[in-house]
Amino acid sequence: MKSFRKELFFSLPKRFGLVNITEDVTQALEESGITEGLVLVNSMHITASVFINDDEPGLHEDYYTWLERMAPHAPISRYHHNKTGEDNGDAHLKRQIMGRSVTVAITEGRLDLGTWERIFYGEFDGRRRKRVLVKIIGE
Repeated sequence: MKSFRKELFFSLPKRFGLVNITEDVTQALEESGITEGLVLVNSMHITASVFINDDEPGLHEDYYTWLERMAPHAPISRYHHNKTGEDNGDAHLKRQIMGRSVTVAITEGRLDLGTWERIFYGEFDGRRRKRVLVKIIGE
């Protein structure tokens, strides 16, 4: 069994953003030489997420609206976490809702995704550099 590790880096200019990273993960898979196995893709930061869904702009707007309804950014005084001097209590909750990581099967050298499935990096407290781990194991 082989193992491959790669980090992806993101620095989004706004608090909220969604980035389709399917091609980045595909590139890592090609670099690995692994044709059968699993790929784990996970956010290495507590205010960002990795998830799978459709790459459709209306859905992305719906995510923003829904997440803001679930955990609005303002007023920041609503979050106990922000009493530490932070202003990102909402981002921690949004990450919890959207999840930390995804695992995708690798079959015949390709990501075994459904027809409309794409892998996304979700940013909930942008404006600084963050990373995503791509870990591939298999043969």
